[in-house]
Amino acid sequence: MKLILETSRLLLRELALEDLDFIAAMLAHPEVMRFWPRCYTRAEAADWIKRQQARYAKDGVGYWLALDKASGQLIGQVGLLIQLVDDQPEIGLGYIIHRPFWRCGFAFEAAKACLDHSVKELRRDRVVALVRPENLPSQGLARKLGLKVEKRTHHADCEHLVFVNPSGRTPAVASGQGLK
Repeated sequence: MKLILETSRLLLRELALEDLDFIAAMLAHPEVMRFWPRCYTRAEAADWIKRQQARYAKDGVGYWLALDKASGQLIGQVGLLIQLVDDQPEIGLGYIIHRPFWRCGFAFEAAKACLDHSVKELRRDRVVALVRPENLPSQGLARKLGLKVEKRTHHADCEHLVFVNPSGRTPAVASGQGLK
């Protein structure tokens, strides 16, 4: 299980099948998945982990498991993934935090680290975040990260807003915001 990123409170590492109990519980939680088409079964959660592992091998990125450094508690998954947006490959930012850990700043901290990593280490000038129009909490996080709505698109059979980082910079750094 390869460590990818570290923040002041979090470790982000590759997902493994040993994480299935946590991932299955999170992806089956109705509040966590309310903006997804449906909750996932345990078998679908196992397939989800395998898809991320295939992404790591093929693209070098994917959803990474977020752990609290102090306790080792699994809190969610945040990462970068290659997505087709209007038939164009984009590097996308994604975040799913399990319900017990909402409103603790973990999503912002991990997503900010992923943005920094994408721009500084992967040299990707453009990062997108696909957010459902009704998902106001995720829109708020994207805006807090400094991302701006570029357009609407249809992705995975659902309408999404396409948030982008302006000028290919790490938005939170470019706008003077930092981790708090």
